Amino acid sequence: MTDSSNENKNPAATEGTKEGQPTFSVRGQYIKDLSFESPQSPANLLPQKEQPKIDINVDLNAGKLGDNMYESAIKVTVNATVGDKPFFLVELSYGGLFAIENVPEDKIEQMLFIDCPFVLFPFARRVISDVTRDGGFPPLMMEPIDFHTLYARRKQAEAA
Repeated sequence: MTDSSNENKNPAATEGTKEGQPTFSVRGQYIKDLSFESPQSPANLLPQKEQPKIDINVDLNAGKLGDNMYESAIKVTVNATVGDKPFFLVELSYGGLFAIENVPEDKIEQMLFIDCPFVLFPFARRVISDVTRDGGFPPLMMEPIDFHTLYARRKQAEAA
């Protein structure tokens, strides 16, 4: 005979939820805004004399939504040009809803601007890749981003 009170108990499921233990969980992720423009199509799908120049800009936003609930969002803008003509433009705002509990207040901002974007980035990267491919271009594979350095630069700019 087995003790039914111990059945189906997953130690990992209860670990980290003890009173006072810091917890961090993803409650949802979503595309907040997505735009793709290819104003020269179909002409820009023909062989080009030069490679497009691709500029990628990343910005982060975060805020508290309620008790222990936070949103973190990555905004990625990809502007591709050939000479002075636009090739394509992608604008993506990709967000996540995070539950953060029992974390010191002075560490929450770091989590929202380093840890949360680190979790969201692979999904935002896939959206950018898919939309450029679906637009008729080779998929754009963004390089990984060092969110720690991005956060440090943000703090330096705020201090200046």
